[in-house]
Amino acid sequence: MPSSIRYSIFPSSPEAHLFAVSCTVAEPDPGGQQFSLPAWIPGSYLLREFARHVVRVRARSGRQPVPIAKLNKNTWVAEPCAGPLTIEYEVYAFDLSVRGAYLDTTRGFFNGTCVFMRVHGAEALRHEVELHRPQGAAYRKWRVATAMPRAGADSYAFGRYAADDYDELIDHPFELGEFSLATFRAAGVAHDIVISGRHDCDMKRLARDLKKLCETQIAFWREAPMKRYVFLVLALGDGYGGLEHRASTSLVCSRDSLPRADTPATDEKYGTFLGLCSHEYFHTWNVKRIKPEAFTPYDLDHESHTTLLWAFEGITSYYDDLMLVRAGLISRDAYLELLSKTMTQVQRGSGRLKQSVAESSFDAWTKFYRQDENAPNSIVSYYSKGSLIALSLDLLIRQKTDGRRSLDHVMRILWKRYGRVGKGVPEDGVEQVAEQVTGVKLRRFFDSAVHGTDELPLARLLKQVGVDMQLRPATSTSDRGGKAKKTDRTGKRVELGIRTRTSGNDVKITHVLDGGSAQHAGLSAGDVIVAVDDLRVSGGNLEKLLSRHQTGERIRLHAFRRDELMLFDVTLAAPPRDTVSLTVSDDRSLDKARRAWLGTT
Repeated sequence: MPSSIRYSIFPSSPEAHLFAVSCTVAEPDPGGQQFSLPAWIPGSYLLREFARHVVRVRARSGRQPVPIAKLNKNTWVAEPCAGPLTIEYEVYAFDLSVRGAYLDTTRGFFNGTCVFMRVHGAEALRHEVELHRPQGAAYRKWRVATAMPRAGADSYAFGRYAADDYDELIDHPFELGEFSLATFRAAGVAHDIVISGRHDCDMKRLARDLKKLCETQIAFWREAPMKRYVFLVLALGDGYGGLEHRASTSLVCSRDSLPRADTPATDEKYGTFLGLCSHEYFHTWNVKRIKPEAFTPYDLDHESHTTLLWAFEGITSYYDDLMLVRAGLISRDAYLELLSKTMTQVQRGSGRLKQSVAESSFDAWTKFYRQDENAPNSIVSYYSKGSLIALSLDLLIRQKTDGRRSLDHVMRILWKRYGRVGKGVPEDGVEQVAEQVTGVKLRRFFDSAVHGTDELPLARLLKQVGVDMQLRPATSTSDRGGKAKKTDRTGKRVELGIRTRTSGNDVKITHVLDGGSAQHAGLSAGDVIVAVDDLRVSGGNLEKLLSRHQTGERIRLHAFRRDELMLFDVTLAAPPRDTVSLTVSDDRSLDKARRAWLGTT
């Protein structure tokens, strides 16, 4: 085989959202060269079938056409030919998410999984990419942002880029267009912030804050595994999401969440954006390099099942906000507020009592990424509950070792033993390392918390670091997260046990929660509530109508199911005590333990 595989990618028709891609193999397989596009992208555990966006495929050797046929959903084979083989294809790119590819007259973006076909048998070779500017005067100011090394002095120019192998090739997303750019160095490592889309972000402030965050995380791990890192941000009117890569992250955010000069440090939207940046940056170590054995190497044609996503996403979700408080970007009380919201979110789903986080991890492909109207009642998030398991594990280790060991020590050993050397973590590897590093017997904890569905001992563990936990009923609609309820005349509260979505005057049930009044009465997801006690429900007045009643009262509720009007007799119940409140204890003897945990002074 030759020393490299060569690709060319050209935004051939921004108006039609088409990339023209070619791949040249100098010495193709004499039995017929196979090519394929990945069916999924690492970090997002759902078969997305990127091959469905391929518009047409041709093959040639020199100028001579070579027959090419499709073998299965994402694989093509070209017939044997004497000389170098070039495959040419078009990719439709109109996915604004961080997982896909996008092209219009304002910007371009792509992940390698969407555009670069894998040359079977040549995955370990060097892969070179020639990236071309769109034709026309409108694109003369377009630049390129990526963490993939470029052959040339200008890191932001069109031209030739290179990766050591196919795995690296598809792990460097590209942003094309006119974008804002800020740079900083963290622990000697160059970092870029690239923002596309209209915004009024204070780039200097963002760079200053991200520098603190990145330095805190590099200090945590004791080393940085990348020579350069790029934050690729798309600012929209409304959006949220991120995807990690080995030396970059793709982020989508609301432009209102980006900081301006007058944005207060306590701004919730900005704090959420910093938490997203922190999460994806922590992944540079935890999942991009410390990864499950099932992901080494990635099988990008099929699902790769593991029970460990709770550790890679959950532990990362624990440290993302913790790193913000350790970096001094949010206060102690702000962190406890964020933590209480996560605890509340987990508490409100009865799925936590039915599915373990190990099962949730394994079933990510079929359940977590394909949630339906029964999801709150049947599944648990390995992100949210996984983060609370990490919190519990951290506090338990600190308690059992009198503060000499913590989850921090466990993560650094996982890095040295697995991440640094590129070795996959066995299914029981995290549990084994935790016991070995700390000297604490943790089998019972892991059996209960990770492989079982028992409630976590959070109240007891938090009390050891001077944080008191209480459960109370929700106090507002936003507090409840979409459930319908209101304070009744005696000061008590009532609710239906549903989540709804309002569209115009329609109030549509999206979820019916286990054990609630609505479920007992026979209401279903998809029903449109039209009247309570013969009074019309329209838009936002459902709570007002419910406020006329007390706990235990029966109401007549009319709803459309499909096109049939139905009547339900509903007995109203009080809301459960499922809203978590965290406060700092008055016991000053616990201040030292709390500061050691939070990394604050």
